[in-house]
Amino acid sequence: MTAAPLRNHDAHANDRAPIELPQRERIEILVVVLAGIFLAALDQTVVGTALPRIVTDLRGNDVYIWPFTSYLLTATISGPLYGKLSDLFGRRPLFLLGVGIFLVGSLLAGISQTMWQFIAFRGLQGLGAGALFPISIAIIGDIFSPSERGKYLGFFGAVFGLSSIIGPAIGGLITDNIGWHWIFFVNLPIGVVVLYVIFRILPTHRDESAARSIDYLGAAFFVAALVPILVGLTNKQFGQWTDGDVGGFIALGLVLAAVFVWVEARAQEPIVPLHLFRIRAFTASVAAMFLAIMGFFAAVVFLPRWYQVVQGSSATISGYQILPLLLGLIVSAITTGQIVARTGRFKAIMVSSLVVSAVG
Repeated sequence: MTAAPLRNHDAHANDRAPIELPQRERIEILVVVLAGIFLAALDQTVVGTALPRIVTDLRGNDVYIWPFTSYLLTATISGPLYGKLSDLFGRRPLFLLGVGIFLVGSLLAGISQTMWQFIAFRGLQGLGAGALFPISIAIIGDIFSPSERGKYLGFFGAVFGLSSIIGPAIGGLITDNIGWHWIFFVNLPIGVVVLYVIFRILPTHRDESAARSIDYLGAAFFVAALVPILVGLTNKQFGQWTDGDVGGFIALGLVLAAVFVWVEARAQEPIVPLHLFRIRAFTASVAAMFLAIMGFFAAVVFLPRWYQVVQGSSATISGYQILPLLLGLIVSAITTGQIVARTGRFKAIMVSSLVVSAVG
């Protein structure tokens, strides 16, 4: 989800000298940016262990996957738009907007009374989270020199790793001891601090070299294509592929996906630069990432439910039970990164990783 939005902004950042700020203010900005990233990353894993309780309370078993889907869908499509807008209008207003939307979505998700309200407000959270990933990377490029950026960008991996490890456990503990509503309410005080510090310290910086074109049409067709496909796949559990609300929706989504490709091929600044898929290594990497992330999120979403519903585990215990999966993810990410950096070989690692995941 996060790779595409970084495309233009990191490249621009590499061509500019950093904004002159005292070192203390730069570190303060780094800390609060990482805190914002931590909130958004944590929200992808903390909900997993709470979701069985949530769908029971809100009577939403038929749409169990949609709280994750709505969050990731809005975050994915809004990320490139936020990144482009931050080039045009400055990092600070767009980052503040993203954090603000995320906090409003968190509050509303916590007070949801129906499953469809919850799904909608999770989508609102994702709409805010979509700003945090690309703009955070751009901010690092703005305030640190090229020689420093690699070191500080490394903290982003640490934040994602930490959120992956503690997210399920925190979600289970809060759900069992306070109530699932509070996994969203705890975002509020941290988010308010992030808003205050960013507003007080971060300069409003614009990239004057940025292209002015924004691919709104591509964004619209991206959503229009994905939603009916997801609805059709969700409805499959109740019907057949030939049913209108299954195969019909999927067919509609595929037609709109073809229109999306046509639009992107003609866009000045496309959300998805199709020419990259002519590069075999890029296409193979995207395919491998698609399979790996699909397996990862399937496990994060459904394993807690299996532990709680089938094995009778509490939300807290189910959070601990999926820790081996997440620890394995962190260890492999670190070790494979080191191997690729030293040897330059990645194809064998990608293939073997997919094989090991399939066997597991």
